[in-house]
Amino acid sequence: MEPTTLTTARLVLRPHVPSDTDEVYAACQDPAIQRWIPVPVPYGRADAESYVAKVPAGWREDSEYAFAVLLGADGPLVATIGVMPRGTNAHEVGFWTAPDHRRRGYLAEALPAVARWAFTEAGCVRLIWRAGVGNQASLAVAEKAGFVIEGVQRAGIEIRETLRDCWTGALLPSDLDLPSRLPYLPSPVGATP
Repeated sequence: MEPTTLTTARLVLRPHVPSDTDEVYAACQDPAIQRWIPVPVPYGRADAESYVAKVPAGWREDSEYAFAVLLGADGPLVATIGVMPRGTNAHEVGFWTAPDHRRRGYLAEALPAVARWAFTEAGCVRLIWRAGVGNQASLAVAEKAGFVIEGVQRAGIEIRETLRDCWTGALLPSDLDLPSRLPYLPSPVGATP
């Protein structure tokens, strides 16, 4: 897929470029990012360089669409959002916020824009969110963006060779008043396994 840039009221979302390396490196020193996100620990400058360098290939190969979330076109890097294909119809979203830019609603603003793009441009019909049980900040962002929380997956996420339980949720095109390329037949109310 061709790399794309998205905009919201306050933000510009574009693929990472080499000049993002210093800000990615600085953000990933944060203990919360290291706790909840599967980044190397310790996180070295070479890790940031490697992450940023692989972004063009991810777009080209349709394996990961990584967006740098900037406060305006020339502003600081406030967050990162990645969208990864998961099978034929689903994609998974992951994100983090730089520590100095938390609690300002940047991800809650950026995530719906990325979701709309995924549904209209990337062929997604189900956007999956997962976060380690206890990651309240990620849960709050997902809920604000309209994800329906579906439950807990036992051993559903791997972080540094350890399986952890995770919360999971999903967003469908219809949740954003968008058409889906496949019809959806919800289960009857009260249906149990």
